[in-house]
Amino acid sequence: MGKQTKRINILYLHGFNSSPQSIKTQQTEAYFSKKFPCVIFHCPQLASSPDGVIKQLEGLIESSNKEVDQWFFMGSSLGGYFSTYLAEKYQGKAVLINPAVKPYELMKDYLGEQTNPYTGEVYQVERHFIASLKSLEQKLISKNNYLVMVQTGDEVLDYQQATEKYDNCELIVQSGGDHSFIDYSKMLPKIAMFFNL
Repeated sequence: MGKQTKRINILYLHGFNSSPQSIKTQQTEAYFSKKFPCVIFHCPQLASSPDGVIKQLEGLIESSNKEVDQWFFMGSSLGGYFSTYLAEKYQGKAVLINPAVKPYELMKDYLGEQTNPYTGEVYQVERHFIASLKSLEQKLISKNNYLVMVQTGDEVLDYQQATEKYDNCELIVQSGGDHSFIDYSKMLPKIAMFFNL
């Protein structure tokens, strides 16, 4: 028996109040489907609580075949924060797009009822979510495992938090833009290269 070929999985994590229907997710899935059809693309609708998200994602990864499956992570905004946690836990590469660096500081502004504009789900952001997010923070970063893309015009997050936290990683800083990351689709070949596809 020869050595088994690795099966490449890309796990894309959408942001807060977003979904697999978001434009970046759709562009990413279409790109990898066309250019790298052997890649298995995952973008689950994330649970509404941080603990629920981690349970959901660890369950997905740990139910896969560890001998065969290789996981890469991608995350936008809050999804970038979760991707950092997973990249450190499973020592996999991650691409972060305008990532949230300290979401636990922002979550207090969203306490109470929220409605996801994509799914229509109505749910509660509870105070304990703040502590849950804080517990997922990664102080030490494996610098070679990250490609971090930010735009200085991000109106939701302070891009400089990302450039400081990931300063020793592969970092792309584009002037202007916004939180959605303008012209994101042009970055997909660079992302594929980072994953060595």
